[in-house]
Amino acid sequence: MPSFDFDWVDGFTSEPFGGNGCAVVHDAAALNAETCCCYVKETSLVECTFVEASDVADFRVRYFLASREIPFAGHPTIATVAALLSRERIATNTFTLETGAGLVPIEIKQASGGPLITMTQVAPEFGRVLPREVIAKVGGLDPDDIIADPQIVSTGLPFAITVLRDHDALRRAKLNVPMLADIAAELGYAGTDMLEPYWVTLEGATMQGDTFGRLLLAPPSPPEDPFTGSATGAVASYLWKNGLIERPDYIAEQGHWMGRPGQAKVEVLGPRDAITGVCVAGQGHVLMSGRLHL
Repeated sequence: MPSFDFDWVDGFTSEPFGGNGCAVVHDAAALNAETCCCYVKETSLVECTFVEASDVADFRVRYFLASREIPFAGHPTIATVAALLSRERIATNTFTLETGAGLVPIEIKQASGGPLITMTQVAPEFGRVLPREVIAKVGGLDPDDIIADPQIVSTGLPFAITVLRDHDALRRAKLNVPMLADIAAELGYAGTDMLEPYWVTLEGATMQGDTFGRLLLAPPSPPEDPFTGSATGAVASYLWKNGLIERPDYIAEQGHWMGRPGQAKVEVLGPRDAITGVCVAGQGHVLMSGRLHL
């Protein structure tokens, strides 16, 4: 019976039971995609990562939902690095991860509450601009709740970035899964577990925050993601490009209404019309560790 070490890590928080959980399975090159998906289902988490050796980076990381493999995800990247740090498998403050979205540079700095992990996401891809009235229907909202034209943006994983007027609109958002499936099919995306609107307001959940967002998910994922690091990079790119933030660096918050508060330090690299990447930084708390027996 093969066994694998794993760590269960809360990402984008330094506290237990905050941020977003991710199970990190080590030395997992022998695991096939079906097994990885079954493991995610077993944990009831949104995503898990599987770490193995790389020929082009310090580590290779594979990211899985309960339904399939995806090229990249933000909070699992923070969680993976926190797990590697806890096992003393990282000897330097800078290194790279091989992902399906390309090489991701990582930098470690010491901060209050533990190491601050910064990942530099790839330059954003700006896709199709979507009608406000269509995206409003996906979220059960009024078009007037949306203050800028939604757009598909990806820094490794695509999201329909949707800026809402206020926290009231953010609270009222409720995912219409059939409508989401129709839009995803029209745009050429298979299934409904990608391309969800990331709903964001230009007001933090706390006095520290500058933005506050939610990601509502379609089955088989849980109904809401506590913190979404990949969407945070996409949002930052969208806000900076469209002049919706005055500075390229700010504090992003998510998960507070779920009882899982998370926070990220964000910095968009490059001018508004030529963004070269996005730095998204957060902390991770290793909640538990063990062995996976298959």
